[in-house]
Amino acid sequence: MTDNLTRADAAQRALLISDVAYDIRLALSDVTTDRTYRSETTIRFRASEAVPTFVDLSASAIADIVLNGVSVGAGAYDAGQARIALPALQAGDNELRVVADCEYQHTGVGLHRVVDPVDGEVYVYTHFEPFDAHKVFACFDQPSLKGTFSIHVTAPARWEVISNYPTDSIDESGEQRTHHFATTPVLSTYLAAVVGGPYHVARDRHGDIPLAIYCRTSLAEHLDPDEFFAITKQGLDFFNAYFDFPYPFAKYDQLLVPEFNMGAMEHPG
Repeated sequence: MTDNLTRADAAQRALLISDVAYDIRLALSDVTTDRTYRSETTIRFRASEAVPTFVDLSASAIADIVLNGVSVGAGAYDAGQARIALPALQAGDNELRVVADCEYQHTGVGLHRVVDPVDGEVYVYTHFEPFDAHKVFACFDQPSLKGTFSIHVTAPARWEVISNYPTDSIDESGEQRTHHFATTPVLSTYLAAVVGGPYHVARDRHGDIPLAIYCRTSLAEHLDPDEFFAITKQGLDFFNAYFDFPYPFAKYDQLLVPEFNMGAMEHPG
């Protein structure tokens, strides 16, 4: 398998594609038993000319690929290259819709799924740096092709579900909730984020900035939110003064996730 992106391909695609907007819907409904989850992505973008290109995706099954209202066919997906070949685009505005089943990961990339050995609770979180967003949703997975993200996540009703921007609304259906998050500003694909699970949460504010700290339920008794919040507020004040520029995002969450394979990863919000 050569799941990779060459410098030449990235440079060529960056010249062709612009004005990218993602609408991403993840169905994490039965996380206790499922190996996969449904990922539905609509990408709106502009192309400088009518030529073929590709989007990145690593999936276990393809349900639908539609480009500008025309079915492309599942045969356009190359699992070895982890990409979908697209026929000639329209010069100007284009819309691509991809529905696929993607796999939960257990190596700290893509959408990582872990079972807490203390109480058996399930937690998931994304980690995309530098080239793993396409393990969760179809995308132009390179930092130079930034886009806005409208993210929607269906998950167990008792879960906390967190993304880069605040929740706009929640739809409830039985034991499931669908969280609709506010659209982000323009971000690189590796900076989009989703975290879910029965997290314990502590909340505070610093001026106009909502603050939150999340940890798994089994560690709640060991969390000292006052210390976290004190240091966070000091840091915000220091960097606001140092750069003479206020914190630019809608909230500031900190999440202590299990089995994280790096020291930390910073995402907007």
